[in-house]
Amino acid sequence: MSASLPPPSDALLQFDQVCMQFDTRRGFFQPARSLHALTDISFSLRPGEILGVVGESGSGKSTLGKLALRLLDPSRGTVSYAGRDLAGYRGRALKRLRCDLQMVFQDPHSALNGRMSIEQCLLEPLQLHRRGTRAEQLQEIRRLLDVVNLPHAVLTRYPHELSGGQKQRIVIARALALKPRVLVADEAVAALDASVKAQITNLLLELREQLGLAIVFITHDLPLVHTLCDRVLVLYLGRMMELAPRQALRDGGQHPYTQALWRSSPVADPEQHMLDAEAVGGEIPSPLNPPAGCVFHTRCPHAQPRCGQTPPPAMELGTAAAAHSVRCWLHEGAPAAPAAGCAPMPGRPAGFIPTL
Repeated sequence: MSASLPPPSDALLQFDQVCMQFDTRRGFFQPARSLHALTDISFSLRPGEILGVVGESGSGKSTLGKLALRLLDPSRGTVSYAGRDLAGYRGRALKRLRCDLQMVFQDPHSALNGRMSIEQCLLEPLQLHRRGTRAEQLQEIRRLLDVVNLPHAVLTRYPHELSGGQKQRIVIARALALKPRVLVADEAVAALDASVKAQITNLLLELREQLGLAIVFITHDLPLVHTLCDRVLVLYLGRMMELAPRQALRDGGQHPYTQALWRSSPVADPEQHMLDAEAVGGEIPSPLNPPAGCVFHTRCPHAQPRCGQTPPPAMELGTAAAAHSVRCWLHEGAPAAPAAGCAPMPGRPAGFIPTL
């Protein structure tokens, strides 16, 4: 499924040591506190690549997506598109940028205006950006319906008359109306049943092949990421735990947190699921007061004294052709093979792929 990827110098989207903090205040006389949403995030997105972003709730996935679209500006670091810092876009240049960067929101029900027909919903971005005449706009939205495999008859309907899968296809069609180069899909299939989820997943793969779209696919579903994505970025409490090609995650990855996510994924064998059900104990710490050192050490079964003192740097385990970085002291100076305590999960042989 994966197409050959261009070299990193051709990166469309680049995060360079990005940090995002929000100041919170409980009351007028209370001091402001900083919520650490993202810390020291660096990665690139290449044309035609699908990058999966996974992690528990509160890990910073949606914040990362908003930064990629410049719906938020980072507290530190830079987010670049085609080699230019997004913070430098203003006025008309920013409006043109919106054409290249589009988003598919998690809930298709709230993403569509219930008072507007499907035709009006699809025409809106074309009208706002003055793309063609009225006749050309109508022709374009019919073409978009063909792209997402929906009949033209839905144009006269309203969102409440469509199924969840049909509405999600409409949201995708609207995002494609301005011919973007980067699509951010934030939990785009989370609210859909298994059959519709498979349809939308196949649609995204087809769009990547047909249009050369680069996609940031935000989800908590690791098995789906393994099916859809070229690389996977694992977030925990706003920190990057692991960034690896999907093939490197076949056995659960190299970071204990990545392995814990795999263990918590549903599998076809109910007994195996019960064995792995308690892969990680405890609650995720508050981003208002993150732990010192490695932020995962309070829940990690392999934590050492050093883990609670010094944050681990990104350690390269892969090659130039298949870069694989992990932030874990267990891999200090280690080759690409799993370190002690990080062997493939019991009961899951090498090459295991969970059932969707």
